[in-house]
Amino acid sequence: MLKTVESVTEGQPDKVCDQIAEAIIDEYIRRDHRARVDIHVFGSHGMLMIGGEVNSNADFDIGTLAKKVYQEIGYPDDIEVFVNIEAPSDEMKQVKTGVLDTVVINGYATNETRERMPRAVVFAHTLARRLDDLRKTDPKFSWMKPDGKVQISMQGDRVQAITVLASHHVSIDVRDVKTALLDRLVMPAIGEEAVQIFINPIGSFTVAGFRADSGASGRKICVDTYGGLVPHGDKSFVGKDPFRAERAGAYFARFVARDLVDQGLTTSALVNVVYTMGKAEPIYIEAIGNRQEAIGGRVDLTQIVKQKFDFRPEAIVERLELFNPIYQRTAVYGCFGREEFPWEKKTV
Repeated sequence: MLKTVESVTEGQPDKVCDQIAEAIIDEYIRRDHRARVDIHVFGSHGMLMIGGEVNSNADFDIGTLAKKVYQEIGYPDDIEVFVNIEAPSDEMKQVKTGVLDTVVINGYATNETRERMPRAVVFAHTLARRLDDLRKTDPKFSWMKPDGKVQISMQGDRVQAITVLASHHVSIDVRDVKTALLDRLVMPAIGEEAVQIFINPIGSFTVAGFRADSGASGRKICVDTYGGLVPHGDKSFVGKDPFRAERAGAYFARFVARDLVDQGLTTSALVNVVYTMGKAEPIYIEAIGNRQEAIGGRVDLTQIVKQKFDFRPEAIVERLELFNPIYQRTAVYGCFGREEFPWEKKTV
């Protein structure tokens, strides 16, 4: 089966919004571990809008932080920031235990890579990160701008096609862009394999970021999770505090799926969790694995998961120590398969 996934660079408009949203989450956590935050970020053509609900005594200049993140990504232009954040409604404040929304979550792991992620996803994120690294560390790529994208198509272990989109300064010809990226990015990754290669296939890409396109936080769900190769749930967790079920639950479902694979109980695992409003415990948990000796290759691991793991958001935050300000780093190159994050650690 052909598997096609994408990853994007730091300067892709949706990811700019994600990084700003997550930087705000981090700052609230630094000042107030118990802050309750649900924000959204939208950017377009010189303008950034930040809105949502926050329940916290922490106070800082959100607009200044947003501009700082924007410029650190690599955009030197000034941007106008509008902030409209309010306290949650009285009804929402009354919910002391349980989740604040209906939430469907899926966690996945596979033994096909060391990262316990689909090979195509790992490859795409690796190339997207490499694209950013070339821009930031190699003087020969000073012409490169922050907005970029990588798409990978794989059949089993073999790459079938690669598409690279890299924004660039007007001073460099697109033919030179293609040559440089072929030599320094694509060929070192694929060697001499016969692969379809598309580098800036639409031609020049000199107008980029919010000058060319709008962006919104929480829109790159497939990039953040499993590349769309498995179900990823019904909500993004960008811009949500770690006590929110959509964030804590997504990380823990991945943690549990990885544990099932690490323990040798299955070659891959899909963990499905459903929360409903006002309830701390999920109303549904299912864990399905794959084993050759099982009937149909599928094995039900649900009871093992229910007995071993506590899926209440408060318990997840404590177990994985999610109250640390780590979330801006999760906003690019995917949340899973990276050992730096606590949900990727092996259980004791």
